[in-house]
Amino acid sequence: MPDARQLLEQLHQRQALADAGGGAARVAKQHKKGKLTARERLDLLLDRDSFVELDRFVTHRSTDFGLDQQRVPGDGVVTGSGRIDGRLVYVFSQDFTVFGGSLSETHAEKICKVMDLALRNGAPVIGLNDSGGARIQEGVASLGGYADIFLRNTLASGVVPQISAILGPCAGGAVYSPAITDFIFMVRNVSYMFVTGPNVVKTVTHEEVSFDELGGADTHLGTSGVSHFVHDSEPECLQAIRALVAFLPLNNLDDPPLRPTEDPADRRDEALLDLIPDSPAKPYDMHGVIGRVVDDGAFLEVQRGYAENIVVGLARLGGRPVGIVANQPAVLAGVLDINASVKAARFIRFCDCFNLPVVTFVDVPGFLPGVAQEHGGIIRQGAKLLFAYCEATVPKLTVITRKAYGGAYDVMSSKHIRGDVNLAWPTAEIAVMGPKGAVEILFRDEIATADDPAAATARLIEEYTLKFAHPYAAAARGYIDDVIDPRDTRPRLIDALRTLRTKRDRNPPKKHGNIPL
Repeated sequence: MPDARQLLEQLHQRQALADAGGGAARVAKQHKKGKLTARERLDLLLDRDSFVELDRFVTHRSTDFGLDQQRVPGDGVVTGSGRIDGRLVYVFSQDFTVFGGSLSETHAEKICKVMDLALRNGAPVIGLNDSGGARIQEGVASLGGYADIFLRNTLASGVVPQISAILGPCAGGAVYSPAITDFIFMVRNVSYMFVTGPNVVKTVTHEEVSFDELGGADTHLGTSGVSHFVHDSEPECLQAIRALVAFLPLNNLDDPPLRPTEDPADRRDEALLDLIPDSPAKPYDMHGVIGRVVDDGAFLEVQRGYAENIVVGLARLGGRPVGIVANQPAVLAGVLDINASVKAARFIRFCDCFNLPVVTFVDVPGFLPGVAQEHGGIIRQGAKLLFAYCEATVPKLTVITRKAYGGAYDVMSSKHIRGDVNLAWPTAEIAVMGPKGAVEILFRDEIATADDPAAATARLIEEYTLKFAHPYAAAARGYIDDVIDPRDTRPRLIDALRTLRTKRDRNPPKKHGNIPL
């Protein structure tokens, strides 16, 4: 019988075999494509020496198509737990060097195990996806494995943060697991996501399209909105995931992590006085407002490049993580349309799930008119944004910098939908519509009969502006809690967050609401 040292040597040999993945030749091929291996990715993602592997020696059980002669420890996915900035996370990293990272029954079981542990122990799940899809040789068993993962994604949604990195192909049914998760990261020239590939598209619709055009990183950032972050390299992507996790609580019962800052809570910024142009028709960049208010000017924007008429992302105020939602006057005048509404709605719901206060900067002229918007369902899609704000019970702070017109005023975290602290700058215009449109409706007959219609219109616009295009009528009714000096925005928001730390608000008991999907 082998002694203890011989048994230990056998263990080390088996560990080395598992660590080798598909072997040196396939690892070299992976590197030649400009891609990292599954374990190299985990080394970059996690704190040094923090990874604890599970199921290292699992192999598939299939005997068909010669698979019984091809068994590799780990079966194409590396799973376990580790730390990011000392905080627990669960991870799985698919290994393309083993069966092309294809998902088998046992491969799926390994992923399901870490997801179950994450849910039980209240820690985020990070999936590094690099797979050729279902393992065809296993038939329905591999398909069932996908469904097992989808179920866990759904049950974990809103309980622990779920993050997906697409670091290779992700096709067919495989795309739906990342789609359910909270954030998707992609890498240019490496990541591809599609339900059906270019060849199938050509056969069915006769459209010729490249992998990149159909499902590349920039396509899913700028066109489909499927991806939340796009990077130029895998190391950059993995560091970005670490940066995102630093803003998030481990689970829905925890508070987001506080981080000390040397940026004074009472800091006033003179530049805020000059950001709003004199002309209400002139654009400005809302990033300039956000950057001057948040801690150290640091803002992690989500889905930058998609629906750019609204800005969403994460920042800190007084060391406390917050979600930022802001109209962007520099793009389409900051109008709300279908894509902007859905983008913001999903982000707000994420913040509400994980106890992140929502700070909203408002400069919105209304919803985008047009046949395409109406036929595309702007009523239903815009209602998603309204539903998300109404439903959210986290602290909600609102600053109206300039325009807040029509129904868009209501939707953008107004006092009427449980905004906790609603502030306005003196430049705010809160009205049913802009002065020009209002005058043309209210005084149509008077303008039509005037000797000089243009002069009459100008005079009436000026009168209407003086009477209605300001924040004081709303403030007089308590819809605005205070009209503030723009320079005081940061200290006022930080003070409001402090007062709201003990906020208690609940929705009526129910299984769940029926958001207009």
